[in-house]
Amino acid sequence: MKIDSQNFKEYQAFALVTGAASGMGKLYAGRLAMMGYSLVIVDISADRLEKTADELREQVASLSDWRIPYKSSFKVLPLVQDLSRQDAAEKVYAFTGQHGCDIEVLINNAGLFYYQEIAETSPAALARMVMVHDYTPLLLCRAYVPDMRKRGCGYVLNVSSLAAWIPWPGLGMYASTKRFVKDFSRALRVECRGTGVSVTNAYFGAVDTPLFNLKPSYRKLARALRIMVPAETAVEKALKATFKRRKGTMPGLLNHIFKPVVRVLPDPVLAWIYRLLSPIRMNV
Repeated sequence: MKIDSQNFKEYQAFALVTGAASGMGKLYAGRLAMMGYSLVIVDISADRLEKTADELREQVASLSDWRIPYKSSFKVLPLVQDLSRQDAAEKVYAFTGQHGCDIEVLINNAGLFYYQEIAETSPAALARMVMVHDYTPLLLCRAYVPDMRKRGCGYVLNVSSLAAWIPWPGLGMYASTKRFVKDFSRALRVECRGTGVSVTNAYFGAVDTPLFNLKPSYRKLARALRIMVPAETAVEKALKATFKRRKGTMPGLLNHIFKPVVRVLPDPVLAWIYRLLSPIRMNV
């Protein structure tokens, strides 16, 4: 996405990114910093979050083009927060209020992934996924969207998944939580029409990030088959869709081909595929 003096924010507006200490969250934060946004970055990992904050400061400080006059205005505020806690959204909102941050961009990026049967997954892990994927993003939208409406400008990017259409064995819990993101985001988007606030969904298939803890050989094969999308590509397409105020984006031609096919597979076929994939399940 092209950055020029017409769309550069001069570090006067803030973007909030969850899960920002690594992976795609870190990439979102870096790209938004280049677009002129000051940042609130949220993650559970204190060490990695502080390292990311330092890298973002260095990234902006090293700018040597027409953005030089604005560099001193850049702010990055790290907040260590477990997003699976019931009061997480409340604490994030209080933090931004205390620091006078008017959030113009909200990116609900934080996520977990278990390729595991529901009956094999611990109750704590199941609850954590619901909280991180659904409960906290919903309440963050509830907290920030009214402020965005009052200002007449705001962008929300919620990360759903191709899995929202594929409640497959092994993916059942993950897919169900991402379906909730898909559906509440659509309702919120329609409710925000005409207010200057847009809500975009990112429907990623497999993205080459640490979220998918696959063996290197499986990741190499997935990239070669173009099943796995580079993280940089996914972030760029998601942000482009967000700032163009689109309903959603699903990077990867194979994902668009794959989606209508897998939705109609009968249970016996799914069970057969699941048995074939069981060696992969044992290595994630």
